[in-house]
Amino acid sequence: MTIGSPTDFSGRLTINGAELVVEAFGPEDAPAMIVHHGAPGLGSRSEPRRSFGPFADRFRVIVFDARGSGESSDDEPFTHEQWVADVDAIRAHFGYERIVMAGGSYGGFIALEYAIAHPERVAALVLRDTAADTAHDHLAVERAKTTDRTVIPQWAIDRIGTGRFESNDQIREYWKAILPLYDHQHDPAKDAARLAATRFHYRTHNAAFGQNMPKYDLKPKLPTITCPTLVTVGRHDWRTPVAASQVIADLIPDARLVVFEHSGHSPQLEEPELFQRTVRDFLDSAGIR
Repeated sequence: MTIGSPTDFSGRLTINGAELVVEAFGPEDAPAMIVHHGAPGLGSRSEPRRSFGPFADRFRVIVFDARGSGESSDDEPFTHEQWVADVDAIRAHFGYERIVMAGGSYGGFIALEYAIAHPERVAALVLRDTAADTAHDHLAVERAKTTDRTVIPQWAIDRIGTGRFESNDQIREYWKAILPLYDHQHDPAKDAARLAATRFHYRTHNAAFGQNMPKYDLKPKLPTITCPTLVTVGRHDWRTPVAASQVIADLIPDARLVVFEHSGHSPQLEEPELFQRTVRDFLDSAGIR
């Protein structure tokens, strides 16, 4: 069954008091996969839909705009606890007892938090270019300072990972400035398209990086994750480097780490065929079919 079948769902759901835009596609009786996007206040369901849409041949794939992002409502709080609760409410709405939980970048933070909070609900965990703490954030600042792709203004460098924005216009200029860092093979046209497609919610971004991240450290809890776990990362990721993924793989029992040699922050888009094959092989080995 493919995207566009009669079992597809696309609409607004009231989830824990917020109006979230949710999409589900693939066979309803297939194993469920919920995918959380990254970049609170900047990201949306469009990337997970593109990256994990092909899995709808074998899975019920559910993507959504988190509260405070994309087309969903700006109902606070913008906390990890609330975003985790929203994932669980979406799971319950569609009637699945267990799910494959997937997330990239900041979405990986929420995927990890969900697996820790609801171990009985997670059949497998798929992570992409994420981290268990903020120990490697300084490397992103150094990469921004030394890149030869573009000149990033100092005011933008000073705001990396800080959550200090005063308006949607300001965070738009910031996003425009740092976009050249994300892909291994830089394509200015792709950056322009990504910028044009972004909906900005600066208050969400401020809460995520100004309030949530200073206290973020999941390392002590990672050994409690017992479900099969795949950790993927681009070799040239400027934001969450390979070392950050290595920490996760080392601390989660029997986790599998796969490094994509020709990718930056988005191997699911830069090496899509290899990424999809890697995830499929992992889920097959975990017995999830």
